[in-house]
Amino acid sequence: MVDRPTTLERAFELARSGEFGTAREIGDRLRSEGYWDATMQLDGPALRSQLKKLCAQARSEKAE
Repeated sequence: MVDRPTTLERAFELARSGEFGTAREIGDRLRSEGYWDATMQLDGPALRSQLKKLCAQARSEKAE
């Protein structure tokens, strides 16, 4: 068995990468990576908001 981050850990990694703008984009990537529970894991509005803020911050830092 291969150790890999949990769905939420991976979601936060992706948000911090600066490559994504929304939780939906992150969810799409997670599903393409085999995280089949991504839709359920990213369902809450507070979490989506947090991921969106991280995405914006990472994109801003990447642009500098």
